[in-house]
Amino acid sequence: MTSVQIVTDSSCDLPEEVIAELNIKIVPLKIRFGDTEFVDRFELTTDQFWDKCQSMDELPSTAAPAPGAFVEQFQEAASQGATGVVAIVLSGELSATIEAAQQAALMVKDEIEVNVVDSRTVTMGLGSIVVGAATAAQSGASVEEISAHAIDCIERTQVHAALDTLENLRKGGRIGAAGSLLGSMLSIKPLIEVRNGVVEPAGKQRTRSKALNSIVAVVEEHAGQIEQLCVLHAACDDVDTFVEQIKAVVNVDVLVGQVGPVVGAHAGLGTIGVAFQTTR
Repeated sequence: MTSVQIVTDSSCDLPEEVIAELNIKIVPLKIRFGDTEFVDRFELTTDQFWDKCQSMDELPSTAAPAPGAFVEQFQEAASQGATGVVAIVLSGELSATIEAAQQAALMVKDEIEVNVVDSRTVTMGLGSIVVGAATAAQSGASVEEISAHAIDCIERTQVHAALDTLENLRKGGRIGAAGSLLGSMLSIKPLIEVRNGVVEPAGKQRTRSKALNSIVAVVEEHAGQIEQLCVLHAACDDVDTFVEQIKAVVNVDVLVGQVGPVVGAHAGLGTIGVAFQTTR
């Protein structure tokens, strides 16, 4: 049975085994260190990215894919007999990726039906929405059904994280209202959340352990309504301990994903957090 192909971008931070198991296609963003550009996941692994970050002073920058990268995936889906494509991408407030996907959808409209969905989120928030869509696709749902399911998930998705540093967000100009967290508080651990498609400040703590406890508290507060939960981390040594803390307060499986270059370039090394969906 041919089914709908799910396409997303490389900011989803889903582990490779999940991508393979659910037949999710990834359109990579690009990462630049100085004058050198890499295609995310294909020319630069997440581990290589974090190694480079630690050895270089300058911050990497990110660039949206060209429409052609999406066209390629959409046409491949058509050639493999897919009945349609649902492309779910990172928040249009944070990246021009969605514009590339929308242009590509128009370019292939005579070949295959493509529905582009703005996830209004990023990292494992996006990843968890994509997993739900891919699961629906495997059960034979239509483009319309999968899109409606994704939009419903988007409204119920929350992403909360603790940064180990504000330097990346500040230098990258992505900080927005989170600028209020800056100043002389270099030892402060800022908390952020994704709200209405943008990164917003969600408080601050004096130590990392207090910051992580704050996130556990958010999970605990919603524990009875959480349907699925992901932990995201940027090369964190303490992720296993954090996962145990989270597992102690929820009764759902916990999917762990490493923050890749797209989000990592802005959030910085040591970022750790959760993405979850609540019931209505």
